[in-house]
Amino acid sequence: MTEISVSRTGAATGVRRTGVVVATVVAAEAVFFTLDGLAGVDLAVRTGDTVAAVGAGAVAAAAGVAALVGWGLLALLERITARARRIWTVVAVVVLVGSLLGPLGGVDPAARLGLVALHLVCAGVLIVGLPRAGRRGRR
Repeated sequence: MTEISVSRTGAATGVRRTGVVVATVVAAEAVFFTLDGLAGVDLAVRTGDTVAAVGAGAVAAAAGVAALVGWGLLALLERITARARRIWTVVAVVVLVGSLLGPLGGVDPAARLGLVALHLVCAGVLIVGLPRAGRRGRR
């Protein structure tokens, strides 16, 4: 009976964390479409002499990959340490700070601010959501 209970707990954690992954992508897309469609911000980055537009697909893919990598790291840490949530949160904040260097390549101030907003929204959903969606009672 204990194995069934653990299995159900693990499945429930997976369902909740899948919800966080989906919420991250949806939040990123909402910010993207608000900036691009409503505010008219041209989200584009300059790398050397090349300017690349940041589209909805790239936003969804980046948010999804970040969420899945974050989930994977958190799950690994939960298996190897009792302080998984604390370690994961520190790592997530460090990654967020590093990721904020990317928007510096925005083509103009509006693009840079918009890209920063995308990073902050995704990080906010993940940093708050993934640990809370974990197994109840574990720290």
